[in-house]
Amino acid sequence: MSFLVYFALLLIIPIWASSRVKKAYNKYSQVRNSADMTGAEVARKILDDNGLFDVRIEEVKGQLSDHYDPRAKTVRLSSENYHRPSVAGAAVAAHEVGHAIQDAESYSFLNFRSALAPVASLGSNASFFFLIAGLIFSISNLVFVGIIFMAAAVLFQLVTLPVEFNASNRAMEQMVSSGIIRNNEERETKKVLNAAAMTYVAGALVALLELVRFVLMFMNMNDD
Repeated sequence: MSFLVYFALLLIIPIWASSRVKKAYNKYSQVRNSADMTGAEVARKILDDNGLFDVRIEEVKGQLSDHYDPRAKTVRLSSENYHRPSVAGAAVAAHEVGHAIQDAESYSFLNFRSALAPVASLGSNASFFFLIAGLIFSISNLVFVGIIFMAAAVLFQLVTLPVEFNASNRAMEQMVSSGIIRNNEERETKKVLNAAAMTYVAGALVALLELVRFVLMFMNMNDD
């Protein structure tokens, strides 16, 4: 019964977080921001206000495919956010610019996450191979190696949390100080940003639960 509850949680938590961000985004993507600025215009203004004239803005396909590419020094916005002057579009654009500002200021957690990225990628791909092989053949050393790899991937997700929350805080500060949002829009913008942040929290929580589960399995193997 406990295993059923556990796997139900693993399934429900990400679905809940995803539905929350989609609900907030769909609602506020239909609400025009008072500055009447598209996501691209919001991004350009905040970048220029912070002296980041060399950071480019590009349109990309897909919904909520927005991201900042530190290697190319480019803020990439999904078509809807790039062109539409909505509260949601402005919030998402400002958030991604928040990452560009972090990059320009060498924000410590962003640098740490970038350094962890290749290790985390390797750990994510290799961990289950070692874990499953170790459990099938009852080789605790293989399980231990798998746990180390998985821990690297989990650490990456945990470090992502302060990076994302900091970018959202920067987004709010920039949008308020520049007059892009006013009055009730602050509350609406926070709803979009907070919902998006919950997807990272949910992902980190699920990953941490999985790590704990395998650690307990490893401990039981050694007890036996």
